[in-house]
Amino acid sequence: MYEAFYGLSSKPFQLSPDPNFYYGSKQHRRAKAYLDYGVLRNDGFIVITGEIGAGKTTLLRGLLDSLNRSNVIIGNVVTTQLDAEDTLRMVGAAFGVRVKDAPKSELLMTLEAFFVNQVTQGKRCLLIVDEAQNLTARAVEELRMLSNFQFSNQSLLQTFLVGQPEFRGILQKPEMEQFRQRVAATCHIGPLDEDETQRYMEHRLKCAGSTGKPTFDHDAFPAIHKASNGIPRRINRLCDRLLLLGFMQGRTHLTLADVKEVLRDIAQESESPRHGDASSLDSMPARLPDSRPGALDSVPGALDVTKLKMSVAEVEGLSSEIAALNADHHTDRLQRLERSMMRLERINLQTLALLQKLVDAVKQH
Repeated sequence: MYEAFYGLSSKPFQLSPDPNFYYGSKQHRRAKAYLDYGVLRNDGFIVITGEIGAGKTTLLRGLLDSLNRSNVIIGNVVTTQLDAEDTLRMVGAAFGVRVKDAPKSELLMTLEAFFVNQVTQGKRCLLIVDEAQNLTARAVEELRMLSNFQFSNQSLLQTFLVGQPEFRGILQKPEMEQFRQRVAATCHIGPLDEDETQRYMEHRLKCAGSTGKPTFDHDAFPAIHKASNGIPRRINRLCDRLLLLGFMQGRTHLTLADVKEVLRDIAQESESPRHGDASSLDSMPARLPDSRPGALDSVPGALDVTKLKMSVAEVEGLSSEIAALNADHHTDRLQRLERSMMRLERINLQTLALLQKLVDAVKQH
């Protein structure tokens, strides 16, 4: 919508993961090094964790795009609260193996035969499990058992587990000891710091074809970092709205005041609708219940709040606490929305992958 106004060739702050916009922060480079190492090793588990919107999916998609897909068979699984056997069926479905009504013993033999067949053709199988924090202990154990499949001392399956920070806690449980011994590498992607936030924004604008527009006041960057907590997807959402504001006002230079205006708009949009209007609220008496012993058992007493002795500093302190509570509520709502969007997005990606396999199968026949 605003790309032409800023002279951009594409939208710089889109919410969907795009490897073309990958920004290699120190933590992302470290995580990518672990992934590259895992691919070369072709054995065991690689565990990548990070906050919602930290860039885990973008990192993975970049890795998958770099692989030679002619000799790597990739299965993608987005986990929900499934039991162990259903998790195995999801693995089979991800690789296109028919395991719908088979008992567990036959299911395992079918999967092993499929993996062996791929290895004998000079191919390797890579399983990517997303939303790994939803795995039960039994499901993790089943994945560990799959990693025991070997052919001529060569592992038949390698697995990448990608999840939110709570998955790290799950792995530390005593019953996860055997699984931990099979983990080749683990890495956590944290938020960007203030300097990285600025470089991240500049990097995405450059990838979108920016030749110097838009520009930002220097003090706008710290405000964006603070509001987003350094989470890339939150930065994208805020900056997208910021560029839209500049476009609507016909300005290519954006200021701290613009950032605050966008934040106010977002906060107002997330507020729950109120019943009644302001005039009805204004007409209500400013009274609190009587706090004397026994008073709550009868009609509430009339305590005029105008007679409360509170200093200006105390009033400001209460206002700050109320604002903080509102901000926490807003953040919780955003996180719930982000989880829902991520699940829908991953389901769509998995569906597209299955459709592509069907198209390839039709072409071969």
